[in-house]
Amino acid sequence: MVEVSVNELVKSFELGKNILDGLSFTVNTGERVGILGHNGCGKTTLFRILVGELDRDEGQVAIAQGHRIGLISQIPVYPEDWTTEDVLKDAHKRLTAMSERLDELTLLMEEDPSPALLREYDRLSDDFRRLGGYNMEVDRNRVANGLQIPPEQRRQLFSSLSGGEKTRVNLARLILEDTDILLLDEPTNHLDLRATEWLEEYLLHFKGTVLAISHDRYFLDKVVQRCIEISDGKAELYSGNYSFYVQERQRRFEEKLKQYEKDQAKIEQLTRAAEQMHLWAFMGNDKLHKRAFSMEKRIEKLSQSEKPSEQKKLNVKFKQREFSGDEVLVLADVEKSFGPKRLFSELSLTVTGGERIALIGDNGTGKSTLLKLIMNQETPDRGYLYQGPAVRSAYLPQIVNFSVDSRSALDTMLYDAKCQPQEARDRLAAFGFRGDDVLTPVGALSGGERSRLKLCMLMGSDINFLILDEPTNHLDIASREWMEDALSDYEQTLLFVSHDRYFIEKFADRIWALGDGKITDFRGGYRDYCAWKERQQLLRQTEQKKAPVKKEEKKARTPNMDKQIAKTEREIARLEEKLAQLEALAEENATDYQKLMEIEAQKEELNTQLLALYEKWEEMSS
Repeated sequence: MVEVSVNELVKSFELGKNILDGLSFTVNTGERVGILGHNGCGKTTLFRILVGELDRDEGQVAIAQGHRIGLISQIPVYPEDWTTEDVLKDAHKRLTAMSERLDELTLLMEEDPSPALLREYDRLSDDFRRLGGYNMEVDRNRVANGLQIPPEQRRQLFSSLSGGEKTRVNLARLILEDTDILLLDEPTNHLDLRATEWLEEYLLHFKGTVLAISHDRYFLDKVVQRCIEISDGKAELYSGNYSFYVQERQRRFEEKLKQYEKDQAKIEQLTRAAEQMHLWAFMGNDKLHKRAFSMEKRIEKLSQSEKPSEQKKLNVKFKQREFSGDEVLVLADVEKSFGPKRLFSELSLTVTGGERIALIGDNGTGKSTLLKLIMNQETPDRGYLYQGPAVRSAYLPQIVNFSVDSRSALDTMLYDAKCQPQEARDRLAAFGFRGDDVLTPVGALSGGERSRLKLCMLMGSDINFLILDEPTNHLDIASREWMEDALSDYEQTLLFVSHDRYFIEKFADRIWALGDGKITDFRGGYRDYCAWKERQQLLRQTEQKKAPVKKEEKKARTPNMDKQIAKTEREIARLEEKLAQLEALAEENATDYQKLMEIEAQKEELNTQLLALYEKWEEMSS
């Protein structure tokens, strides 16, 4: 059944410039669709038209009759005295009204047990049970915990929350409403890794329809079944997840380019032939003019096709300073608190040259604070942090500010980066600031543009320790890929905070997981860390399931038992060697999405076998 239908949709905000220009697509019930396209292509405009917030100029939009549609980025206005809990309860207002009516009917039946009242009570009671009325509180707790809305925040006034917190609460409300069609506009922007993973699991089991605008490639790969790219105001359809979209888009580009080159060769051939025909016609055969004119019409038709263009990769590289020494950074017994809240304590870690470390953890655990301590922008309550004498560090904060907001991007480069006008223009152009863009006041730039300008300034410095706080947070997919290209040539030490799992997997060879005031230091990539975490959880569950047994005197090992233990150890070593080989293979195929998915499936299977062998070895050894 078609649940959303968009046909020849047109919308403009400027005279003569259509942001949506004949957009057409359909979405069937239960589909999960990713809406892709560069910033400003009209994705959010489409969502606002679907919910009736904006009028369309032309075309038709149809939503299946009786189906409810909800948009996450559209936060309703609630009464000033409403708490977060009131907003969450508002999702159940229909069930609350049914509950109140059931209470009324109970009192009425005590005085008048008429068949009509009994029938209404039975019908309403069945509906209340079927719609989950008896689980309202359980559902609220489940969703609030999953999206990390703590009890103290649920007691807060909704109006006092930050924009990100309001977005998260609104997402929880939409989920609790059991909306038929969910429109998600950057749903993971204000979520940390744990909440994002919870949302992914929820959407995978959601029975309704989902349309999601997202720059989170990991999220798109896991959740969506097909993609719709908005390009030049029209829809390009792809029948797969993000990885499929990347490969198929490249294939279509190469096919169009091949056809264009074929057309150009044909134009050249027909042009020569038409010229020859005209020449022969002047020698006495007028009929050849007709054939030449016919060829020229075909040439005109072929000439209308435009050469397909691919987004150019910007040629930018960090100016690096070679590192000489053993230690880039040392943390010794570091502790930091804000008032009664202790963020972390007893942090003792060492970073050596060339390491790439991802600092991950839930929101509020102190990741940004730790980066500020490293950059001497904060002081530890206890312990010390030390950077080696040869270290030259640079820091890209989450929220970028400049010394004078009224200065243009060009003037900011001249004053703050201390470079010559032509060099400033060349570097700005390499970072996507061209023409009049360089004259825009930095105070008027978007969050992503500010980050890009700051990175442009950092790249002109001699650095060997680069520290990034959420570097991809405000960037669309194309800009994220551009930043990854810039960082891929950087060979010195990198420490970054990120919730972008694709970015983490691509760059990290070491994970610092901050939680409960401590750092879990894991040597390996993000996928390996996730697999290790799963193994640890399974081991804990296995330990918990083991029934307490009466202590018995240990039996002496037999030669046969020793052989079995040795055999198991050899098998474990063999599988661990295979895992290492797969890890090396993954590095070789870092740009081949399909191959990486196949390798990951093999690694997961090996990890499952390893866990079983660990348990077997532990049992035999004890």
